[in-house]
Amino acid sequence: MSATVDAKALKAWLHDGREIALLDFREHGQYGESHLFFGVPLPFSRLEADLPRLVPRRGTRVVVYDDGALGVAERAAARMAEAGYTDVRVLEEGTRGWRRAGFALFAGVNVPSKAFGELIEHERHTPRVSAAELAAMQRAGDDLIVIDGRPLTEFRKMSIPGAVCCPNGELAYRIHAMVPDAGTRIVVNCAGRTRSIVGAQTLIDLGIPNPVFALENGTQGWYLSDFPLEHDARRAYPAIAVSDEQLAAPRTRARALAERHGVRFAGDAEIEKDLSDAARTVYLLDVRTQEEYAAGTLPGAVHAPGGQLLQATDQWVAVRNARIVVFDGEGVRAPVVASWLVRMGHDACVLERGTSSAVRARRESIPLPDVPAVSVDALVTAIGTGEVAVVDVRPSNRQPPGVSRG
Repeated sequence: MSATVDAKALKAWLHDGREIALLDFREHGQYGESHLFFGVPLPFSRLEADLPRLVPRRGTRVVVYDDGALGVAERAAARMAEAGYTDVRVLEEGTRGWRRAGFALFAGVNVPSKAFGELIEHERHTPRVSAAELAAMQRAGDDLIVIDGRPLTEFRKMSIPGAVCCPNGELAYRIHAMVPDAGTRIVVNCAGRTRSIVGAQTLIDLGIPNPVFALENGTQGWYLSDFPLEHDARRAYPAIAVSDEQLAAPRTRARALAERHGVRFAGDAEIEKDLSDAARTVYLLDVRTQEEYAAGTLPGAVHAPGGQLLQATDQWVAVRNARIVVFDGEGVRAPVVASWLVRMGHDACVLERGTSSAVRARRESIPLPDVPAVSVDALVTAIGTGEVAVVDVRPSNRQPPGVSRG
């Protein structure tokens, strides 16, 4: 039997300032219906694949839960113990016990990040425009640009007509090339609210001279206002190299913003010391684009594009009160991301050097390995000769009828 903790004790642990990971091992649909505010979704079917990344230190204090009846939490705790995790407890009665103790449960995903977005708008009074106001500006031919702060994959599914894709993590780095005229009005949108607010407020906090607004309720608000959405659009920020001369002003602004919020800048030696501390969890996150990361990153680094890291922090960081080290290659993106992480309550710092020298000196970087592919014909032949075994790693509820786990 796994060790347990009751709801009231867990409530105290979540606010005692020590490291703790709170993991929900139900599948995503079950998690989305009702979960603890700081609960991090880690479906049992993804335990082996994602646990080492989400909770890298095996001595971390961990509490796992389900709805109190599934038995998944107990199985997960046992599996974690087998993997060498030494301080794992099961929440007594899961979400049912939490509610019975008088504590709130939440629906949806990425709830802490989304709640933070609402707090930003409330405290900073981030300027916004409605879908009808934006449509009127476009019809009038106003000098404006609509910037979609989501990744390109989301942008292509549905977008505001005429919008240009620039994920929030790239805004500070790319905005000067995208909007050279200080008189151009900038409207930042996403699918709903959070990334619109964060993107617009990022530009405002950086001191961009342009008038900046968030699109109220994003593409959802646009669609619900009976305006047509565009599909499979491919307009994106210009993917051109930015010279050191062009980066001078953005670097200054980004560092000033980070320092204003108490972000620490650390060199290689200090970060190496952090990473070697067996009593502390440290996440080393590369906030650049996927293409830059694939070309070469630092040993042990995980790719976490800046905009998505802020929108869905729990997809990369499961340990509360851990240290988050972010880096880029130019000194603009990482300080901006770190400034938001600190405001969200995280212990975040910036690796001073970034990856510039490491990527140039390939001996210091780790290219991502090529994953070999195999054709269906070759696979069938190999199975017939007994040379290969095939394992379906999907959850059983996602397999077609007649497909076995083997």
